[in-house]
Amino acid sequence: MSEQHDLELGSTSEEETRQLGERLGRLLQKGDIVLLNGDLGTGKTCLTQGIGRGLSCTGQVNSPSFVLMNEYEGRETLYHVDLYRVEDVEELDDLGLWDYAETGVLVIEWPERGAELLPGDGLVIELRAGARGPRSRNLKFIPRGPRGEELVALLGAA
Repeated sequence: MSEQHDLELGSTSEEETRQLGERLGRLLQKGDIVLLNGDLGTGKTCLTQGIGRGLSCTGQVNSPSFVLMNEYEGRETLYHVDLYRVEDVEELDDLGLWDYAETGVLVIEWPERGAELLPGDGLVIELRAGARGPRSRNLKFIPRGPRGEELVALLGAA
């Protein structure tokens, strides 16, 4: 059995969080799933904006809080999902949300709202407030499955 290798990185500003996301976005490819965990205001949307930059997406990446999902065209299509307002997990299954990963990159905020329906392979990123100032963040990259391990290894080497 292979050992899981987490990666912890820090950020001191919103732009630095976007730069980390951009590094990750350059590595992502069709079929990748990224799950973002963190309290309100910890930088999930900033990180996703950077992922969009790394995927060469056009248009401003914004939080899809009121529409469930936003779609952005780029090197790969970015599907940015926010499950914060979801109350019934079965509605996610009905929407076929996970099928979007087959045609692009799926980034999900508040994945705990649909945890029992999430695929096993991918990358979980935990975002927490840091101690180096009001905008500092600690990001923990946790692989889920072989593709997650690959992404963590590539991100750690970059």
